[in-house]
Amino acid sequence: QVQLVESGGGLVQPGGSLRLSCAASGSIFSINAMHWYRQAPGKQRELVASITGGGSTSYADSVKGRFTISRDNAKNKNTVSLQMNSLKPEDTAVYYCKMWISGHDYWGQGTQVTVSS
Repeated sequence: QVQLVESGGGLVQPGGSLRLSCAASGSIFSINAMHWYRQAPGKQRELVASITGGGSTSYADSVKGRFTISRDNAKNKNTVSLQMNSLKPEDTAVYYCKMWISGHDYWGQGTQVTVSS
């Protein structure tokens, strides 16, 4: 059984920063792509950032230059992080991590990010 647990969400003022982390645990043989998605109230879930097994990254246009995705696949770590800088009110959403592990997609439970003064 594989579980993804996210942390790091919260309330931040516009222009502030937050760092989200997502740790995978369980029966893990290999992890390929890792992603962060977000879903704002009344909107569809959207892909925010991705990182491949080789470390290549991609970002939604709305977050380029402000967000940075990174991963740590050292033994017993298996984490993906999202550094979010220069946050805007429109970044407010529930953020979810997703990982492709041993041939299956797994999702985290989501963490709320609220950007407000």
